[in-house]
Amino acid sequence: MADNDSHRWMWGEALDVLARAERLHRQLFQPAPARSRGPSWEPPVDVLETAGEVVIMAALPGVSENALTLVIDGPHLVISGERTLPGELRTAVIHRLELPQGYFERRVPLPAGRYDQVRHKTLNGCLVVTLRKLA
Repeated sequence: MADNDSHRWMWGEALDVLARAERLHRQLFQPAPARSRGPSWEPPVDVLETAGEVVIMAALPGVSENALTLVIDGPHLVISGERTLPGELRTAVIHRLELPQGYFERRVPLPAGRYDQVRHKTLNGCLVVTLRKLA
C-alpha cells in the first residue's frame, strides 16, 4: 500500500509541474503592448556564408515586409519589426497562441568583412537577407 501511495504522490507532483510549465508558457507568449518596453521576442535565425555572400534567414511567419526594419549596425545586422494579430482576429477567443506577438528585434553578428549590397525577400515564412561580400 505504501508503494501505491508514493506512486500517486509522484504522479500528482508530476501533473502539478506540467500545469505550472503550461501556465508559464502561456504567460511567456501573451501579446505585449506594442513597443511599451523593449523587444518582446527574438526570431530564430540561420547565418550561412559562401565565397561571395552571407545569407541570413529569420523565421518570421505572419510578418509582412512592410513591418520590417533592417539596419547594419557595426558588426551586426539588426532585424526588427512587429507581428500583430490580423484585425479580424483581435476579438477572437484564443485557445492557443504559440507564435509570439508584438515588437521583436534580433541583433545578428556578421562574419568579419565588408558588404556592398543588401538584398532581402520573404520566402515561405522566412525573411532571407543576402549581403554581398566585397573582395
